[in-house]
Amino acid sequence: MNYFIIAGEASGDLHASHLIEHLSRVDAEAQFCGLGGDKMNAAGCKLLLHYRDMAFMGYVDVIRHLGKIRRNMQLAKQAILAQHPDVLILIDYPSFNLQIAKFVKRKLPSTRIYYYIPPKVWAWKTWRIHKIARLTDKVFCIFPFEPAFYAQYGYQTEYVGNPTATEIRRYLQTADSDGQPAAQSQQSAFTNKLVIALLPGSRQHEIEQCLSRMLTAALSFRDYKVVIATAPAISRSTYDKILNDIADSEARDRITLTDETYPLLQHATAAVVNSGTATLETALLGCPQVAVYHLAFGHVLNALRPIMFKIPYFTLPNLIAGRQVIRELLAYEFTSDAVRNELERLLHDDAYRGRQQTDYENIKRLLGGHDAPAQAAARIISDVRS
Repeated sequence: MNYFIIAGEASGDLHASHLIEHLSRVDAEAQFCGLGGDKMNAAGCKLLLHYRDMAFMGYVDVIRHLGKIRRNMQLAKQAILAQHPDVLILIDYPSFNLQIAKFVKRKLPSTRIYYYIPPKVWAWKTWRIHKIARLTDKVFCIFPFEPAFYAQYGYQTEYVGNPTATEIRRYLQTADSDGQPAAQSQQSAFTNKLVIALLPGSRQHEIEQCLSRMLTAALSFRDYKVVIATAPAISRSTYDKILNDIADSEARDRITLTDETYPLLQHATAAVVNSGTATLETALLGCPQVAVYHLAFGHVLNALRPIMFKIPYFTLPNLIAGRQVIRELLAYEFTSDAVRNELERLLHDDAYRGRQQTDYENIKRLLGGHDAPAQAAARIISDVRS
């Protein structure tokens, strides 16, 4: 079968690559083409466009790049028409993907459309739930509470497991050539150092808005080395520009950059994490954390929060647990002083740390042990062949 897959950012690229691997095992004749990243390409997908040319977030960023977005949309539509895929697989990236789904539904009605990792309609833009149900053949959810949410609106979905949880289990179980867990062998870069981990995000504008405040808070703990987890599609110059603003040479010497995020989180005493999938990764790896997120006009948005958002929390660990597991410092609450105060508790209050890590174990139980990409691939193949 011919598959067309669209993932618009780094995490989607990763999860799509594992889905491609499992589809290839079941479907020996599978051919893949799409929009995504290096991991999809390595898994056997012919890449028409890289997600680094697609990852625009926020109204201002979208408006600035409207011309490029239109060209990307036209490229995808032309490629889909030329290839006439048997299956279209959409991974998050809703504004773009839902337009593509509408186009395919109209132009190629025989193409099966599946949403793997659907948009977070339970958080905001709930009206999208009707469009998703109308334009797709099946929706494969990745959070255990999502099927019940869709059911409230009369739609049936399937929980296939959480791909982030699957990815971390795979990482922890991987052995290196000496038979030792890869997680253990890769931690050597941080051995014998007290570490605060900073995860400022995967998009350039997130890093530019968040990292300075994160650094100001973390560097106040002089016994700790500060390690910044870099994003795969972001150039080193983005980080260097921010680090160059730090005048204190002693402070600069305590800062390191790494692309080994999982080993970093395993070793770090605490982490400051830009809200998103990374908060769930941090929880599943057992690292105490505080979540942050920058929003322009934060006081205004906070006043509108009950109207705009349908959820009591924004971070995935809190949403999955159904209560506050980690502290959320969002919008106007995200200040260096607030981050510093929360780090103080995470670093020095053993009982506080312990409660958070106990809650992490409950989150793991709630997510279950499903192999998400394997489950999704099996159900796609079964549905197409039925």
